[in-house]
Amino acid sequence: MPRPLIGITSHLEPARWGSWVREAAVVATPFLREVDRAGGLPVVLPPVHPRRVGDLVARFDGFLLTTGAPVGADEDSGEADPRRDRFETELVRAAVAARRPFLAVERGLLVLNVAMDGTLLPARGRRSPRLTETDVTVNVSSALGKVLGDRARVRRAEGPGVNRIGTGLVPVAWDAAQAVEALEVADHPFGIGVRWRPEESADRRLFRALVEQAAG
Repeated sequence: MPRPLIGITSHLEPARWGSWVREAAVVATPFLREVDRAGGLPVVLPPVHPRRVGDLVARFDGFLLTTGAPVGADEDSGEADPRRDRFETELVRAAVAARRPFLAVERGLLVLNVAMDGTLLPARGRRSPRLTETDVTVNVSSALGKVLGDRARVRRAEGPGVNRIGTGLVPVAWDAAQAVEALEVADHPFGIGVRWRPEESADRRLFRALVEQAAG
């Protein structure tokens, strides 16, 4: 049986090959590695025009939305990525409508909430890339809880969080201060967004669950 195709989002930035410098689609290797280890076939998706999203959803078995600049980042911050924002927003909406499995990581959680008409808390100062360990409580009856149980120790960076929760989304994990750490799409087979970085952990259960759902 062929491996399920998992589309992994990327961002565009200049990259160098010898004396050549060209804009390239960039994604962190751990995302590719974890999908492969879980039994999926990882495919890097550049931020194409939103009109192409329907073709992607028809051809791929699942999606992984990766880390990067916060959705809607200010142009002055140097992190703004409007092409990616538009593409991933439409991709999430289409995946929800088509009931395609997806896992949205860190930035992906923010994209998911905005795509479903939610709002975000404002960023506080410059983001630090440093990851810290955090304990989260998980709703054990949720899809996330069925994978992780009622508690998890996760690694995440400080950054913008969820303010008003989007339509059709349900909070399913919280930190000690009761800040939302994960969202799920209600009545969806596997539509999960997490604020933490599972690709930087030895716990591979979320990737395995994504690929299992995509294999259907």
